[in-house]
Amino acid sequence: MPGILVPALSLLLAPLLLGSELRNTSRTFVLDYSQDRFLKDGKPFRYISGSIHYFRVPRFYWMDRLLKMKMAGLNAIQTYVPWNFHEPQPEHYKFSGDHDVEYFIKLAHKLELLVILRPGPYICAEWDMGGFPVWLLQKPSIILRSSDPDYLEAVDKWLGVLLPKMRPLLYQNGGPIIAVQVENEYGSYFACDYDYMRFLQKRFRYYLGDDVFLFTTDGANKEFLKCGTLQGLYATVDFGAELNVTKAFLHQRHVEPKGPLINSEFYTGWLDHWGQPHSKVSTAELTSTLTEILARGASVNLYMFIGGTNFGYWNGANTPYAAQPTSYDYDAPLTEAGDLTRKYFAIRKIIKKFEGIPEGPIPPSTPKYAYGKVVLQKVATVAEALGVLCPDGPINSFYPLTFVEVKQYYGFVLYRTTLPQDCSSTITLSSTFDGVHDRAYVAVDGVPQGILDRNEETHLTIEGRAGATLDILVENMGRVNYGMFIKDFKGLVSNLTLDGNILTNWTIFPLNTEATVHSRLAVWKKRHASRRGAGHHGAGLRRADPRGTDLLLPKDFIQNSSSYTLPAFYVGSFSIPQGIPDLPQDTYIQFPGWTKGQVWINSFNLGRYWPARGPQKTLFVPQHILTTSAPNNITVLELEWAPCGSQALDPCVVELVNEPIIGTGHSSQGMIPNDT
Repeated sequence: MPGILVPALSLLLAPLLLGSELRNTSRTFVLDYSQDRFLKDGKPFRYISGSIHYFRVPRFYWMDRLLKMKMAGLNAIQTYVPWNFHEPQPEHYKFSGDHDVEYFIKLAHKLELLVILRPGPYICAEWDMGGFPVWLLQKPSIILRSSDPDYLEAVDKWLGVLLPKMRPLLYQNGGPIIAVQVENEYGSYFACDYDYMRFLQKRFRYYLGDDVFLFTTDGANKEFLKCGTLQGLYATVDFGAELNVTKAFLHQRHVEPKGPLINSEFYTGWLDHWGQPHSKVSTAELTSTLTEILARGASVNLYMFIGGTNFGYWNGANTPYAAQPTSYDYDAPLTEAGDLTRKYFAIRKIIKKFEGIPEGPIPPSTPKYAYGKVVLQKVATVAEALGVLCPDGPINSFYPLTFVEVKQYYGFVLYRTTLPQDCSSTITLSSTFDGVHDRAYVAVDGVPQGILDRNEETHLTIEGRAGATLDILVENMGRVNYGMFIKDFKGLVSNLTLDGNILTNWTIFPLNTEATVHSRLAVWKKRHASRRGAGHHGAGLRRADPRGTDLLLPKDFIQNSSSYTLPAFYVGSFSIPQGIPDLPQDTYIQFPGWTKGQVWINSFNLGRYWPARGPQKTLFVPQHILTTSAPNNITVLELEWAPCGSQALDPCVVELVNEPIIGTGHSSQGMIPNDT
């Protein structure tokens, strides 16, 4: 079966799904406390579900992933709804394209998959700020996940937009939604505010009605369940394969003496962090515990069944601060790219022992294509491009302002001031009180000095004369998504000091990288194309002179003065080969010799790369963003060190390959080839 067949099927079904109304029926989904089970239309029922996040999978592939989940034997899917994904600015809503959650749910319904909805308002999910929109932080004193009046007002307004869209999709109204979770693992949060939970319960009932099954989820721990549960909301637990099933469900029985046993998050894998090994969960251990759960008659949701991708800037972080990578592969039964794995078939085999498995072929893994190496040309440093990146001009402030204060919610902000004194090798730039959130790239008069990093590198020796320009490019690497520190401000969140003295008089440039990539880099590429023919790489590197002239520096200057190059944009393009059937196909982009940055293809923000830190070495490139009718444009913002920085005769190259690399080995080791 061609790799594009199933996505094409979803396009064929779209008019049918979007044009049809879900019928009201007398269908019911209720708790049967006397027999510790669910009754669906009066008959005993338990769900075997899998988590899929529509916001981590392109709409182009929703049908493919859902069909693979159905063919594994699942009778339901579970998904979060991230508030920030749908309301990035106050009262500016997104519910079309990849944001069309209603279409996604209808698509599951068409495949006869039930839906377990987790609309938050907090979701965790290793997603930026746990799904909260950043603009909530415009009131710095706001207490999230509490009865704070400003917080409740925003939540109520959001629920008044989202939940009415969900009500027609409830099972009782002819749709697939059998259960709706209220909040998420609230017992793990410090506030323990029962008034807040009661507020949510009342609003969910108001918008969804009295018949919908509402539940909570908390870790299988007595303390977590103490603050996470509320009378009138059915309490469920989550745990992984390493826990004793009997003990875990005893925690649920402590708060729910009767009713179905439910593991709402049975972990098939685990999350990753930059700089740590790729997480894996043994298939044998997983299937053994799954067998025990199902043998007890429990309902279960496998988290994740497919992880997907943190495209753009959407990844979250944990504390002590550790950001999650672009890939959310999760070692799940379906890979980040939706490929079948041995774990998938092992789980399917277990489910088959307890429930019926649909007949018919399983959609195969989508084919991947290695388009090869692409040469990139440096077009401009961030400092050179400020007029384009910040068209409205900078903001002046005596002390530094946070990202929220300048209304720059994601990406980058450049902070600029001047050195008040001569600086030699003994003068230290310091981030007091953990003031850099999250990573800062420091330069003096266009000469890279080094990096300040949250929790790690908080002091940096710099050199320069009094009056020299000090540039600090701050990267938001993803907001904390779990725990008491989810109110995660970005930028220079406290003063920087030089030799113990506070730096002041800042010029602050919020950088609109998305608009720049969309509209201007093609112009830069054309403007700089002549340099390739003129031997630009061998001509040396230039830096801006504060007196207004350019100084030509020897090509090894950067290497000798620093182990960094200035943050800069690089562009290149590649064409899809002609005469090969079924192209374009999915691919992966690899960064040989590059260090850390952001990458776009055809203006689509693929996410962050950091092969120098790992474990992720390649980024997934879905086929729907590629084109056969014109060259495909690649834009890279390298923040630390480009491979053509020191050896000027060597070009900067990225490579499009047909296998992913996560960690020390290929994540495809557990994948099932298409020809088996």
